[in-house]
Amino acid sequence: MNYKISFLLIALFTICLSINAQSGEKLHFKKNGEFKIVQFTDTHIELKDTENLEAYTVIEDVMKLEKPDLVVLTGDIVTEDDPQEAYKKLAAIFEKHKTPWAMVFGNHESEHNLSRKDLAVFLEKLPFCMNDNDAKSHGYSNFILPVSAKNGKSAAQLYFMDSNEYSTLEPVVGGWGWFTHEQVGWYREHSRKLTQANSGNPFPALAFFHIPLPEYTTAWNNKAIPPVGVKNEDECSPVINTGMFAAMLESGDVMGTFVGHDHINDYIGVHFGIALAYGRVSKVMKDAEDPLAGGRVIVLKEGKREFDTWIRDMNGTKVLECNWPGSFTAVKLNK
Repeated sequence: MNYKISFLLIALFTICLSINAQSGEKLHFKKNGEFKIVQFTDTHIELKDTENLEAYTVIEDVMKLEKPDLVVLTGDIVTEDDPQEAYKKLAAIFEKHKTPWAMVFGNHESEHNLSRKDLAVFLEKLPFCMNDNDAKSHGYSNFILPVSAKNGKSAAQLYFMDSNEYSTLEPVVGGWGWFTHEQVGWYREHSRKLTQANSGNPFPALAFFHIPLPEYTTAWNNKAIPPVGVKNEDECSPVINTGMFAAMLESGDVMGTFVGHDHINDYIGVHFGIALAYGRVSKVMKDAEDPLAGGRVIVLKEGKREFDTWIRDMNGTKVLECNWPGSFTAVKLNK
């Protein structure tokens, strides 16, 4: 009888450990006061057709060098009809390195056999995945992750948002999807509550989504505060602007946004004091002049409204290193 009880207790303990690993531990700043994120984007993995499988190696190699506290995937990750096995293979990398990860959806996540809703449910069950979609919001990858200080209290916030797919106003309006007014309201309300809970002081915050805001073009063209990085194609932003950037500016918490979508852009620019950044494409591109596959690294500083960022490419080289806001100071323009 005692043997059976002991066996049941061990089994229960093992299940609990599995659940904890699956949901991931709470995010927190390290003893050195830093919290490191690595963003990977647009891998377009297709196991069945053996397309872009090098992305698995790129991701693991960058992780080994950077040892992030969190990995963020910003959409268009698996682009085949039945993506479950490809995602399991990704999750195995994060589980191997005991690294929490989160993902926002791109436009290609809705073009295959698994619906966005079903994909959201599937991802949340994978090891170390931090996704926790808010069912009351529009879309399937809208959630917020706090980063705790040494005292256990929240010290920073990470917003994850579903930037949707394609225009819902065809044939009058074409192009890419945009944040709905409901999503803008969702962000505003959560930001307001978090600021209120922090004695009226906005938390240092970052936002991750897939499709760049229309304001990205303005940030690139900001001659007074030059961007860092390259623009090799026009921004594929929605032609409808529903005011997400204005909401962030007014709320005062988001320091920077990080997107993918445009594979050969990797710049970070500034518009009205907010950093608008691309990740680095994480699949191996075909043309010699294209950026080398890799990931964007972002390092938050506990108790400070600033972050360091750089690109770590597939060869292990660290490029485009800068600091927000320190690297983005206004320069005098010749009239």
